[in-house]
Amino acid sequence: MSSESNMKYVIVVPDGMADHPIPELDNRTPLAVANTPMMDRLASCGTIGTTRTIPEGMEPGSDVANLSIVGYSPREVYTGRAPLEAASMGISLRENDVAFRLNLVTLDRNYTLMADHSADHISNSEAKELINAFNPKVESFGMSLYPGVSYRNLLIWHDGYDQCLTHPPHDFPGQFLEHRWPSGPGADMLLRIIIRSWKTFEHHPVNVQRAQKGLRPANSVWPWGQGKAPRMKTLNERFGISGSVIAAVDLIKGIGKYAGLTPIYVPGATGFIDTNYLGKVTAALNALREQDFVFVHVEAPDEASHSGDLNLKKKAIEDVDSQILEPLLKGMQNFKKWRLLVMPDHATPVIIRTHTAEPVPFIMVDSEEWDPNRTDPLVAFTEGNALSSGMFIEDGAQMIEMLLNQR
Repeated sequence: MSSESNMKYVIVVPDGMADHPIPELDNRTPLAVANTPMMDRLASCGTIGTTRTIPEGMEPGSDVANLSIVGYSPREVYTGRAPLEAASMGISLRENDVAFRLNLVTLDRNYTLMADHSADHISNSEAKELINAFNPKVESFGMSLYPGVSYRNLLIWHDGYDQCLTHPPHDFPGQFLEHRWPSGPGADMLLRIIIRSWKTFEHHPVNVQRAQKGLRPANSVWPWGQGKAPRMKTLNERFGISGSVIAAVDLIKGIGKYAGLTPIYVPGATGFIDTNYLGKVTAALNALREQDFVFVHVEAPDEASHSGDLNLKKKAIEDVDSQILEPLLKGMQNFKKWRLLVMPDHATPVIIRTHTAEPVPFIMVDSEEWDPNRTDPLVAFTEGNALSSGMFIEDGAQMIEMLLNQR
C-alpha cells in the first residue's frame, strides 16, 4: 500500500477527442474552438507533442489505441476487442472460446443499411431484456450471450472461429451492408445469428415501446471484434505500480484488468454525454490515496463524433475540461508529487464519423511544473500546436514509460 506522499500518476483519456479541420469552423478543429482553459493551462506549464497509438497497418480501434496508452505493444498482445470486454464483465474464456462484441443496432431499408450502430443509445435495461430474449435462440449453436452497457454486449462462441472477417458497425453509419457482412471461416454461422435476431426483435415489447416514443428500434445484432484471451504481464510485474481504471465501457475496464488494474464502478457512468463526471473524479482521487496510478477514460467525445454532431462534440470536450480536469487538478494538490498525462486514444473526425490512425496530441505535466494561477502566455492545446511543438513519440506504448520517468 502506497502512502499519499508517494508520486502519483494519472492518465486522462478523452476518447476520440482529436479531429480534423472543419470548413464551418474556419478550418479549425472542435478541440481548437472549444473553451478548454484547464487543458490550455496544462499545455502551457508542461510538455505537449504527438504520439502514434495505432501501429502502422493496424485498425484504428479504441482497443488497439488504449492498449498503447496503458503501455502494451498491440502487435505483441492484441488478439481482438471482445476478449478485453469479456474480462471486464467477469467472463472467463476457455482456451478455445472466441469472444465477439455483439452490438444492438438499427438496420433500415429491409435490413440492408446500417442506420445506427447504437440503436439510439439503447438503455441498459432495454438491452438486457433483448439479449436475454435472444440467448435461448443461439445456445443450440454452441454460443452464449451476455448483456453489457447499452448497445455493447458480448457473444461467446465455444470452440468457434476467430479468423472470420467482421466489421465494426460504427465504421459505416448510413451505408449499405453489401460488403460489410461477416465473411470467411465461420461467417455462415454469424450470418444465421444476425438473421435469426430479426424475427426475435421485430415485435418485441422493447421495440414496440421505443417506436411509440419515436426512438429507433434495436432490430438486429451485429457481431465483430472477435478474439481469444490475450496474454499480458501486469503493470505491477513490469513497473512495480498498483492502480485502478475508471471507465463506463467494458473494453477499457477489460484492458485494465489484464494490466492488473482494479476496475472502479461509478454509478451513473454511461459512456455518453450524460455520464457522472464528478463521480469519476471522486473515485480517482479516492483511489490515489491508496494506490500509485489511475487511468480515467471518458467516452463522450467519441460517441459525439460517431453521431456526427459537431456541437455535441464541442460540449463533450468542454465537459472533460471543466468537469474532469478542473476538479481533478484541484484535488491532486493534496498530493505532494504527481504527474499527469492527458491524451485522446485516437482521432474520430466528426465529419467522417469514424476513427482514423494519425498521431494524437498529448500533454504531460507534473506537480513541479504546474501553476494553477498561470494565465499568460498560454499555449492552446490543439492538434496543430501539439504537432508544431516538434515533440513526437513514434511508439505510443512508450508514453507510460515517460509518465513513470523510466526513459
